[in-house]
Amino acid sequence: MYLSLDEYKGDLPKDEILQRLSDAEKAIDSLTFNRIVRQGFDNLTSFQKGLIKDAVRLQADFAFKNAELLDSPLSSYSISGVSMSFDKSKIVTIGSVTTTNEVYGLLMQTGLCYGGI
Repeated sequence: MYLSLDEYKGDLPKDEILQRLSDAEKAIDSLTFNRIVRQGFDNLTSFQKGLIKDAVRLQADFAFKNAELLDSPLSSYSISGVSMSFDKSKIVTIGSVTTTNEVYGLLMQTGLCYGGI
């Protein structure tokens, strides 16, 4: 686990923390092309580890708070002249992972997200 339960300081319900952190780690691994798994988390620099831990926490909280929206096939809707759409400038979807610009920005700083290697 990249982020221990003691290190997690977020909003997840206690009974969901392990599953949500595990799901967040899978998303982070996907966004980094499994380079963390390949290199081994312990072999990364302290700087990279800190960014990854922050990204896992933020991803877990984002996915929990927005679970209904992320699972919905709708991107906008309109009822009786009132419409709603989602601000896609604040989120990033890469492959099957949807995250925030903040999470992806942290991961970009690790050097593990470059797709050309």
